[in-house]
Amino acid sequence: MDKIIVAYWSQTGNTQAMAEAIGEGIQLAGKQAEVIEISKVSMDDLKAASVFALGCPSMGDEVLEEAEMEPFVSEVETFVSGKKIALFGSYGWGDGEWMRDWEERMKKAGAVILNGQGLITLESPDDEAIKNCNDLGKALAEQ
Repeated sequence: MDKIIVAYWSQTGNTQAMAEAIGEGIQLAGKQAEVIEISKVSMDDLKAASVFALGCPSMGDEVLEEAEMEPFVSEVETFVSGKKIALFGSYGWGDGEWMRDWEERMKKAGAVILNGQGLITLESPDDEAIKNCNDLGKALAEQ
């Protein structure tokens, strides 16, 4: 499949900016990116994909957003085994515990996480973070 889904949840726009930069990287590598909010994702399309990206900022006490993202991730856990995925998100406090927990959760479900870990950035992504997102998109396209 030449289309790679980059699904995200964003409250302030920081994680959305990361998603869009990942999408740009996918396109630079010659593939089509579908950058989409999780509320609009087709689970059938995601199930059919062998590679995709998921993004969510750190919320509350370093957890995934609980009303929409948590149920979404719980469903993804049921079919993620054997898939290559990228995880990403922004944070405003803490040390990235939410991402480490999310990585562990996806690994236990059988996913292969690109680069072995999620991509995080403090607050709004700066130029370096945007470049890292572009690079992650290129890596997704090469899978």
